[in-house]
Amino acid sequence: MTAIRVSNENAELEAGLDVAVIGAGPAGLGCALALQACGVQRMAIFDRSEVGASFARWPRQMRLITPSFHSNPFRQPDLNAITPKTSPADFLHGEHPTGREYALYLKAVATHYGLPVREGTGVEEIKTSRAGFDVITSNGVVRARNVIWAAGEFSRPDHGGIKGAHHCRHNGEVADWRLLRGGEYTIIGGYESGIDAAVNLAWLGKNVKVLSRGEPWHVSSPDPSVALSPYTIDRLKAARLEAPGSIHFYKNADISEVTRQRGRWRVHDRAGGVYESETAPILCTGFHTALLPVRHLFQEAEGQLIFSEEADESTLTPGLFYSGPSLVHRGSSFCFIYKFRSRFGVVARAIAQRLGLRWETALRPWQDHGFMLEDLSCCVDCQCAVAATEEREVPPVAEYETLKVREVPAHV
Repeated sequence: MTAIRVSNENAELEAGLDVAVIGAGPAGLGCALALQACGVQRMAIFDRSEVGASFARWPRQMRLITPSFHSNPFRQPDLNAITPKTSPADFLHGEHPTGREYALYLKAVATHYGLPVREGTGVEEIKTSRAGFDVITSNGVVRARNVIWAAGEFSRPDHGGIKGAHHCRHNGEVADWRLLRGGEYTIIGGYESGIDAAVNLAWLGKNVKVLSRGEPWHVSSPDPSVALSPYTIDRLKAARLEAPGSIHFYKNADISEVTRQRGRWRVHDRAGGVYESETAPILCTGFHTALLPVRHLFQEAEGQLIFSEEADESTLTPGLFYSGPSLVHRGSSFCFIYKFRSRFGVVARAIAQRLGLRWETALRPWQDHGFMLEDLSCCVDCQCAVAATEEREVPPVAEYETLKVREVPAHV
């Protein structure tokens, strides 16, 4: 299969690439920067839209829950930085950037380092070949010896298996919470995105009901991947005390279907009960993994894709690497930027070694600043030396059962 030139300024694509990076978000750009430091030149970063597109599509009020602070000079990089020498806090002059602000940071980094980004070039399929991979793009076919899959997840909303989800509005489809009309809202899902939606709506004077299977606002864990972040907890406290609207929490809500009748929405649970909502329910049920298009190229065990601990590489398809929030090692999720960026260096090292490039000196800044994590014992031992206090304020919670209006026949 003959590769097609993607753009006039990147003639080396005709002969193939050493590395094709899929996705121009923090994961893709971060790996590309580490590879660039190692001297990799025959590289291209493909993105269906543009640099930072997923972040630019966030609701206008949504912010990164991990704080940014310019501590880089003390060898403690900004938690949201994708290189050892940049800081979103310093660039944006803020602690919790909005999605649009963070997209500006990513674009500035890509421009400053001259990264070979090919915007407007979607990747439709990846096929293995004798030379490595054929990357099928919207602009033609490109051959690559190695591929880093770093596509984003925000464009893949997960509707939680709820039938009639088209009657709802997924939080990822909200451009601005101020544009929503109505005084009362029902949110399905009580984790980070659900609380973010509830807080924003409460500050707009809305009365909000949060329906959740569990009680994530009660979970206490040293791993922020499984508990609400301190930033979210602080915002929730402030909203409950000062916002003109209200937030009410309901646990044990196992929602199976949403229907619409006579201008109102009906939320059905698996027990056959119904709760009525005067506005379209908001689904805060997360996003599908961006690995779905290449899932068949990875080994899988108990529903979890397997990545090599040495380099986050597919154990089924050599030369295919992954970087991003779906990375899991030893049962621990690397879903935040500061987590998955800690593996940029190990991915770059593996590829540089195979290309015969010297990486030791080039990746020293990555090693020194936490972008080259090799000891994965942190995945199974994240306990703090000082135990968390049990004295913490939690919101009052009611049983979802109290919301049901009546039992209805299954055909309604």
